[in-house]
Amino acid sequence: QVQLVESGGGLVQTGGSLRLSCVASGRTLSTYAMAWFRQAPGKEREFVATISGGRGSTTYADSVKGRFTISRDNAKNTAYLQMNSLKPDDAGVYYCAVGRSYSVFDSHYDYWGPGTQVTVSS
Repeated sequence: QVQLVESGGGLVQTGGSLRLSCVASGRTLSTYAMAWFRQAPGKEREFVATISGGRGSTTYADSVKGRFTISRDNAKNTAYLQMNSLKPDDAGVYYCAVGRSYSVFDSHYDYWGPGTQVTVSS
């Protein structure tokens, strides 16, 4: 069983930055995809970014391209999401997910963290 714990969320002003971390335990995940999704109040959960196992290929939602960077440290079983130039629309609960498939669809991920809150003040 894989357990995921996110951290790094908080309150930031528009234009500010945050770095989220997702620490995994229970299994070595170097061959698994790791992803970030987010959910704002009253909205469906949406894809943010994913990074593949192995080569570390990345895919981003159009809304965050050029502002967010996903990375991973396999030795630490950890994924990161560097978020720059934050906007109020980026606010929400950010979830880390792990799965065998490198995908933008949440249904393709098997394990989820409890989430970390990101608030962006205007």
